[in-house]
Amino acid sequence: MVKIVIPAAEESGETLSAHFGRAPYFAWYTVESGKIIESGVVPNDSDHFGGTGHPPEKIKSLGGEVVVSSGMGMKAIQMFQELGIAVLQGTHPGSLENVEAFIRGELQELTQGCLHEHEH
Repeated sequence: MVKIVIPAAEESGETLSAHFGRAPYFAWYTVESGKIIESGVVPNDSDHFGGTGHPPEKIKSLGGEVVVSSGMGMKAIQMFQELGIAVLQGTHPGSLENVEAFIRGELQELTQGCLHEHEH
């Protein structure tokens, strides 16, 4: 069993957010034996939105073991590595499509941080 967390652009959790740390929501999926057995969406109440803690800490508190993102900064990648959470490169615009790609073993590890000017 593995819990996958995806930064989501909207409350439904359907769309992978282009900005990891500033994603307003986190969609989560519990996968067991190649099937999604549970899912949900929670608001990103980390320090980026006036709450407490960094997004990687929020994902750890959700029980996340894998995060799928279109990109993020090196600091966030390092924080996930320190927390023992795998970071994978999202390859589809939809959250569910990325979970299905994870199940099929198609997602690669995200090892290089985003180099452009805005925050993820």
